[in-house]
Amino acid sequence: MTATQVVDVTADTLADHARKLLDGGARLALVAAHHDPPDHPGGAAIRVVYLFTAGPPDRRTELHLRTDPDHPTVPSLAALSFPAGRFEREMHDLYGVHPQDHPLPRRLVRHPHWPHGWHPMRADAGPRPPLAATEPFPFLTVQGPGVYEIPVGPVHAGLIEPGHFRFSVVGETILKLKARLWYVHKGIEKLFEGQPAGSRVGLAERISGDTAVGHALAYSLAVEDALDIPVPAGAQRARAALLELERLHNHAADIGAICNDVGYGIAHAHTQRIREQLLRLNQRTTGHRLLRGAVFPGGTQLAEVPDPATVQAIAADLADLVATALRNTIVRDRLTGTATLTTTQAADIGTLGYVARASGLPLDARVAHPHTDLADLAGLTVPVYEDGDVRARFLVRADEVQASTALLASLLPSLTAGRTAAGAGAGAGSGSTAGSGSTAGSGSTAGSGSTAGSGSTAGSGSAAGAGSAADGPRSGVGIVEGWRGTVVHRVELRPDGTLTRVKVVDPSFLNWPALPVALANTIVPDFPLTNKSFNLSYAGNDL
Repeated sequence: MTATQVVDVTADTLADHARKLLDGGARLALVAAHHDPPDHPGGAAIRVVYLFTAGPPDRRTELHLRTDPDHPTVPSLAALSFPAGRFEREMHDLYGVHPQDHPLPRRLVRHPHWPHGWHPMRADAGPRPPLAATEPFPFLTVQGPGVYEIPVGPVHAGLIEPGHFRFSVVGETILKLKARLWYVHKGIEKLFEGQPAGSRVGLAERISGDTAVGHALAYSLAVEDALDIPVPAGAQRARAALLELERLHNHAADIGAICNDVGYGIAHAHTQRIREQLLRLNQRTTGHRLLRGAVFPGGTQLAEVPDPATVQAIAADLADLVATALRNTIVRDRLTGTATLTTTQAADIGTLGYVARASGLPLDARVAHPHTDLADLAGLTVPVYEDGDVRARFLVRADEVQASTALLASLLPSLTAGRTAAGAGAGAGSGSTAGSGSTAGSGSTAGSGSTAGSGSTAGSGSAAGAGSAADGPRSGVGIVEGWRGTVVHRVELRPDGTLTRVKVVDPSFLNWPALPVALANTIVPDFPLTNKSFNLSYAGNDL
């Protein structure tokens, strides 16, 4: 496990440390507030953790800032990092931490009907007060001859989750788009608190339903990091294979949906057929069409191992379909040059995954933060395109399907069906399937038993914990390249394996701000196509 460097900072030194890390090539991956009780080794405080990551090689640095729990205030880093500004607004809504000199200090997560002064993630929040009178959201009004507004949502047709989009338009040209999200806040991070670490894999899998493996693995890696749980090499390779299977069925669906949004419905119909083949393959592999129940702290469980030839045949079918679609001049014309996100814009916003790679940023956690050694395997390539348009995002997906297939051809022959873990009690409960029902580790906590490193210091020399005492809190970080991009989980636990804080960052949280930027000066009919080319998660964004 990669050691995490921990640096205690003050309000006066935070910005200097952050600037040095950012200038050195790191990115701000996560900001998490913690409401520490009086019996915490550091005493009562609102403690803010800033996680910076870089790689390769894998490097992780945490800056810890303690603030007054009655009047928590931090210096805003928004001028140094756009993601920092969003993390700060989220932290202000949920913990009441005030970011000084923030350029846009209005609410982010909390809707106007949430009561003022109530911050639900604080330990002393208490029951929710009565909802307040709704305040109008401060949309910027664009004025001028011929300018009008088009409101879309938050209720949409079909199964899409709620989000409100307000277009300021002249003719058909979009002058400005404002996306208002956070209609589905579920209190996910609060649901982790006070629970045994091994019992919350099922919750992690459901953070964003199409990213079950990505979130379950990031959570498991974080727990393993905190509790020194060993993971056998076979389980590591199985996890890598499951990530690629998840990437395949999601990319296949997106390729078809993009074709559908330009009127090429026959391609969409065929990708649905291909995706169904992949979902049935998933069902045979893990017992669940979305690959739930296979990953848990300490290991994996497979019902059977897929045949590499079957995966290759499906991928070849999809490649033929992509080639056919791109030979269609109408499809090619609609994708090319549409909703361009430049490399500079993508970098400034802090985008991840295929959105970043389509705009020339070669970001991939499989390379920067590997959880298993893939260097000896064929197929570990990172497709990158410079154009930043819908076509580039389409092509990145198509190329990643082939790269994932090549990885699976190397990984699958080495795997065996069944449970692979370091020992009974290292995550999934002995005698039960990993993640059976909604819990992995039924009847035991991740960390109980000799494999969990019970009684060791936090992070085993990684300085990941808040203190060095053997009975002090422990923390760990899990970083995974999910199919949308980098997923990050950070956990803090008591020595008995009980969770005190879980912070989750889905790539959609960082990618949503890029959508309005890409749509500037496009036309209204381009919105469905562009939105699908980003295909961001509402649930992963709003926890």
